[in-house]
Amino acid sequence: MINIHEVTETNEMIQKENLDVRTITMGISLINRIDSDVDRLCERIYDKITGKAENLVKTGEAIESEYGIPIVNKRISVTPIGLIGAASCKSSEDFVKIAKTLDRAARNTGVNFIGGYTALVAKGMTDEERLLIESIPEALSSTERIMSSVVAGSTRTGINMDAIRLMGDIILRTAEATKDKDSIGCTKLVVLCNAPDDNPFMAGAFHGVTEPDVVINVGVSGPGVVKTALEKTHGADFGTLCETIKKTAFKVTRVGELVAQEASRRLNVPFGIIDLSLAPTPAIGDSVADILHEIGTEYAGAPGTTAALAMLNDQVKKGGIMAASYVGGLSGAFIPVSEDQGMIDAVDAGALTLEKLEAMTCVCSVGLDMIAIPGDTPTTTIAGIIADELALGMVNQKTTAARLIPVIGKGVGDSAEFGGLLGHAPIMPVNTFSCADFVNRKGRIPAPIHSFKN
Repeated sequence: MINIHEVTETNEMIQKENLDVRTITMGISLINRIDSDVDRLCERIYDKITGKAENLVKTGEAIESEYGIPIVNKRISVTPIGLIGAASCKSSEDFVKIAKTLDRAARNTGVNFIGGYTALVAKGMTDEERLLIESIPEALSSTERIMSSVVAGSTRTGINMDAIRLMGDIILRTAEATKDKDSIGCTKLVVLCNAPDDNPFMAGAFHGVTEPDVVINVGVSGPGVVKTALEKTHGADFGTLCETIKKTAFKVTRVGELVAQEASRRLNVPFGIIDLSLAPTPAIGDSVADILHEIGTEYAGAPGTTAALAMLNDQVKKGGIMAASYVGGLSGAFIPVSEDQGMIDAVDAGALTLEKLEAMTCVCSVGLDMIAIPGDTPTTTIAGIIADELALGMVNQKTTAARLIPVIGKGVGDSAEFGGLLGHAPIMPVNTFSCADFVNRKGRIPAPIHSFKN
């Protein structure tokens, strides 16, 4: 039973410390929608999504109202479209038809985003998956709610460098296609290594082929809650610090578990997982960087930042895992730049560089996320940055990702405005030395030796 003290404490977290459930994401399998005719496929996809998710937003809003818990996003993820469209799509234009169908379904169900415009190419690409990747610039520039991802590496298979090199071109083309809005299309496109099948967070969410027909996954958040708790530990030792983070993560996750179970019951859909992540927003006081400052670094990026982030990430998982029936997704601390005012401040102060962010991704949950770079960055450099990030995931057996935004017409010293949860970002400098000869080699980087565990 929850006592009155816990109720009061939770209310304080919601009202003063930015506690929220970041997303309820309904995963929907489209495997039984596959058809050899693309128009018929689109019709079948639309009917299933709108049928299954008809009450998703309404249910989320009812839970918000009854329990007083903010639920920021209601989202959908679907089976990777690279698989679903393989039997019917003969051109990139055919895949764009599917993208527009997904967008229409998302709009009519009222969800914020729909993820799963995805190609799984960690070891190699089919002709159809290449067509989907080639369609991404048009798909993202002609829709509003589509999120796209490309899984280009894993610990078990290595890194598909052909896909990485292609993604350098695709990201720049997507930036060009949306240059009138500060290249916002790239905020909806991510390249991943070791992508989980049950991630509720965009842009990397898709509904894996091992998942049930329909499932509810929930992503919790609460950087502001953790920061407030740590304000009471000035001068305390690391044991006290860790215990405070664990207890706070437990309380935050309890809220997510409540929402997940209630949404599952009301929608009559199986509960999948809780993603125990600290996901920041541009709101003041809702920043992972501010937690790192509270731990003791002047700015995110100062010496000691990577160690502090490693500790934070681990304690969040240790505390949260005891509060949830099933844990999955990414789980830990996100360090996007544009979505975290403390990170933006650190960049502006000169404390945080792209290279330091890369080091930090070795110990956090995701990767180089929501980073704006000069619009004239060569495609080979973009590919090289992605390859570096995915290599960290491959070798360390963890999920890593790169969501880079080359902002056309802007350079270092400028800022890009994306709006809403996507925030704004200073344009960060990139290393100007060439890696073209490296990324232009054909084939893939083999899996590391420690991948052979059978």
